[in-house]
Amino acid sequence: MYKRVLIKLSGEALGENGILFDFEQIHRVAAALKRLHDEGIQVAVVIGAGNIWRGRKGPAAGMNAVNADNMGMLGTAVNCTAMQDALAQLGLDARNMSAVPMPRFAETYTTRDAVRHLEKGRVVLFSCGSGCPFFSTDTAAALRAVEIEADAILLAKNVDGVYDDDPRVNPAAKLLPDLTYEEAQRRGLKVMDEAALILCKENRMPAVRVFGLDDPDNILRVAQGESLGSVVHP
Repeated sequence: MYKRVLIKLSGEALGENGILFDFEQIHRVAAALKRLHDEGIQVAVVIGAGNIWRGRKGPAAGMNAVNADNMGMLGTAVNCTAMQDALAQLGLDARNMSAVPMPRFAETYTTRDAVRHLEKGRVVLFSCGSGCPFFSTDTAAALRAVEIEADAILLAKNVDGVYDDDPRVNPAAKLLPDLTYEEAQRRGLKVMDEAALILCKENRMPAVRVFGLDDPDNILRVAQGESLGSVVHP
């Protein structure tokens, strides 16, 4: 079992049909995070914003890229606030730490303070990505995981692992249960975006576990070592 994990949740997995908020699902995920915490595992979380804002896709394709990405960062802060509330209702002390200073809504992120919160048994929610445009929440998850020296990144997605092709388009796509960062990069597999993958590879992140969030209890199963989905490693 891991001692400290960073969990990356897709925003779409918390939305109703991928949009805005499915509060029943949010509370199911919060309950799974609490069970993880109760097992003695230190829990940090990054949440995407795809349920609120899709960056420079769709109608926003013509926006200034910095403005579009800033809106995405704000979307992650909204999602972290919703999850913080759900965790508080379960009696967990959760801290929302933002890469962009907004002291009325969240603590400003520093690695030292984040590690201190984790060591005191608090769940830490990292919002506003890396604080910079042009970097995804995948990259933010890899960055924060490296900074806090997490044992693994648990990548909870709306697809149940890493495939050799898009399983939503190609029904013959095969699940790849075990692969290295180098192999994933060479084959162009959609584990995380390339910047995130390079961060994990260069800093020898021990493992990225990719699995589906259709059942929130999968978070606990993966953290306990069950072989769900795919594992990517040095």
